[in-house]
Amino acid sequence: MYHHSGSVTQQPAGSPTGLLVPRGRDAEAILFQRCAWCATAMYHRLLCPVCRGSELHTERSEGTGTVRHSTVVHRNTPGARNVSLIEMSEGFVVRGRVMGPPIGIHSGDRVRLSTAEDPVRGEPVFQLLDEPCRAWT
Repeated sequence: MYHHSGSVTQQPAGSPTGLLVPRGRDAEAILFQRCAWCATAMYHRLLCPVCRGSELHTERSEGTGTVRHSTVVHRNTPGARNVSLIEMSEGFVVRGRVMGPPIGIHSGDRVRLSTAEDPVRGEPVFQLLDEPCRAWT
């Protein structure tokens, strides 16, 4: 589940849990955890998936990433919408929605975090960085 990043903050260095804490600024940020032992980046975890370490430090993402997978969903919505897996530049993967026509979102497209939030699912919303110039196939 995605929690609006405007209400979270970094914990002081040395915090053993790496849990997110309420905060009032940085509305367009995604916070993630990084393992102190193996430096693996992850999104909303209690233990590191690589070394099972519990010493996780919260960091702020710069908000850019690449679409790794996108699918069009027609169920439980008035219109078609896309659900995408975005690999952020820091190395973790987050589920969200990319603005634009669902059929126009492809793997490899570069995206940036938008200030908008999905009103139904509460997931982050991204916008395309480069408008695709694809030939009709």
